Amino acid sequence: MVGGTHHRTATVDGLDVFYREAGLPDAPPLVLLHGFPTSSHMFRELIPALADQYHVVAPDHIGFGYSSAPSLADFPYTFDALTDVTASLLDQLDIRRYAVYMQDYGAPIALRLLLRRPESISAIITQSGNAYQEGFVEAFWKPLFTYANEPGPKTEAAARQAFTEKMVRWQYETGVPDVSLVSPDAWRHAMEVLARPGNDENQLQLFRDYKTNLDIYPQAQECFRQTQLPLLAVWGANDEIFGPDGARAFARDLPDAEIHLLDTGHFALETHVDEIAGHIREFLGRLQLQPMMAVSKR
Repeated sequence: MVGGTHHRTATVDGLDVFYREAGLPDAPPLVLLHGFPTSSHMFRELIPALADQYHVVAPDHIGFGYSSAPSLADFPYTFDALTDVTASLLDQLDIRRYAVYMQDYGAPIALRLLLRRPESISAIITQSGNAYQEGFVEAFWKPLFTYANEPGPKTEAAARQAFTEKMVRWQYETGVPDVSLVSPDAWRHAMEVLARPGNDENQLQLFRDYKTNLDIYPQAQECFRQTQLPLLAVWGANDEIFGPDGARAFARDLPDAEIHLLDTGHFALETHVDEIAGHIREFLGRLQLQPMMAVSKR
C-alpha cells in the first residue's frame, strides 16, 4: 500500500464494512475505532500523519459511515455484535496483534477485543474512550441512561435529541476555544449518517445496550492490572461528554499511563490532530512495536 489513504470495503458475515487503510502492510498495525455519531471520517487527517511508520486501518462500524446499516430485524445492534464484526474484519486482514486507538463507542469495542484476546493488543491510545465510571458527565448522560433503564415514549424523546443537528454540532464544537478550526464537513457527515432511513431505531438500540459497557469495566480494569498494557490518553480537557476524570482514572490501574489533557472538546482530532499525532508517534516509537502478522490477503 502506497500513495495515500485507500478506501476499501470488505464483506463480513454478509455485511459491507468500509474501512480506510494506509501504510505498508508489514509495518506495525494501528487500528482506529471511532465513536458516535461519526465514522472513520474522524481519522481522515490522522491516518496520513501516521502512515509512514504504521499500517493504519480505520473501519466504519455497522450502522455508521459507509458500512452497511441493516435493520434491527437483520442485525442486533449490540456492542458485542459490533465487536464481532470488527474482530472478523481484522482476522480477514490478517491483523493479529496491533495497537488500538479508541474514541467514544470505539472504547467498548476495543475493551471487548482486549478481553477476548488479551495477547492481540500491544497498546491502547484513548481519546475520550472510557473504561471507568469516572468521567461520565451527568448532564449529557442522564437522559440516555434514563432511556436505557426505562425505554418507552416518555424517555425516548430526550434520547432522540442526540440525533438532531443542534446536538450533533454541539458535540463537535463544545469546549473548543476556536470553533473556526472545526470543519462543518465533520458534523454534516455525521448528520448524513444518522439520517439514513431506519437508522434512528438502530442507534436507539445501541443506546439501550450501552449499560453493558459499564458491566465489563471491572474485567477490563483487572486486565489492565494484570498486563500493565501501555496506554496513552489524548483527551479533551473541556469534553462535556466524557470529562477528564475518565482519562485520569486509567492511572489507577496503569501507573505508567501517559495522560495528556488538551484544550479542546470531545472530538479533539478536529483541532489538535498534529499534537495528537506527535504524542502517538513518540508513545508507539518508545514501544518498538512489531506486528505478529499484518499482511493483507488482497
